[in-house]
Amino acid sequence: MRIVFMGTPDFAAPSLRRLVEDGHEIAGVFTQPDRPKGRGYRLVPPPVKELANEYSFDVFQPKGLKNPEAQGILEELRPELIVVVAYGRILPKAVLDLPARGCINVHGSLLPKFRGAAPIQRAVMGGETVTGVTTMFMAEGLDTGDMLLRRETPIGENETAGELFERLALLGADCLSETIRRLDEIVPQKQDEALATQAPPLRKEEGEVDWNRPAPELGCQIRGVTPWPAATARLLDGRTLKIHRVKVTDFTGKPGELLDPKRLIVAAGEGSLELLEVQMEGAKRITGAELIRGQRLTPGKLF
Repeated sequence: MRIVFMGTPDFAAPSLRRLVEDGHEIAGVFTQPDRPKGRGYRLVPPPVKELANEYSFDVFQPKGLKNPEAQGILEELRPELIVVVAYGRILPKAVLDLPARGCINVHGSLLPKFRGAAPIQRAVMGGETVTGVTTMFMAEGLDTGDMLLRRETPIGENETAGELFERLALLGADCLSETIRRLDEIVPQKQDEALATQAPPLRKEEGEVDWNRPAPELGCQIRGVTPWPAATARLLDGRTLKIHRVKVTDFTGKPGELLDPKRLIVAAGEGSLELLEVQMEGAKRITGAELIRGQRLTPGKLF
């Protein structure tokens, strides 16, 4: 099938690769513009562009799809199908109506739950134990189109959003492959609006840890904001500690109190968290036990 692919981050790359492996004709790849990164603000291409360049596909990076120039390019490409995976742009009706077989999206949740830009992170932060991917025909609303296939997977007890991203990216590629292969036999299903929930983009301040909250909630928060925006907590001396990996424990104490002389176990509003991997400002990532030894920490108020 002649396909135009639209995607931007790492999550989308396995789906593009799978389309190639399945023998589809990639008429062109649309992705977001290169972004400045690092201290030197050097322009860095998105992962989908890098993969597309490996295959020598034509790559297009318009600022939006509402302008006549971008729509004219799409018309010239004559796609039978448009596949969208974490593109980060809204497709206007003129684009949705363009391909004869429609526009298919791969979304990182079990719709209609977690519609929006951050479904994977929000699922982890919300304490979900199961998630998955959904393929759907795209409509003008935000992730409101008719569903085609859904594939479930459990969320690990200590799995971070970043780790789940990698698994769902591969699961999404498999689901997309099957969806296109069975497109003529799948009966689209309407989404139940009564079950719909939203997954808005993460804000940087959502990584800030409040030790007055229950430990299970904090554990979900920390896992959900890893690797971005990352969980941070402020020590009594004013320094910031980045928290990469945690485990919920059942020790008790006053919120923010260090409870063990050898393990970095910190009391929360209910229960406690063992901080397994942490990082001080300007330092490398280490274990919680290494932080205790290096900073000569003793049980008592820490945060």
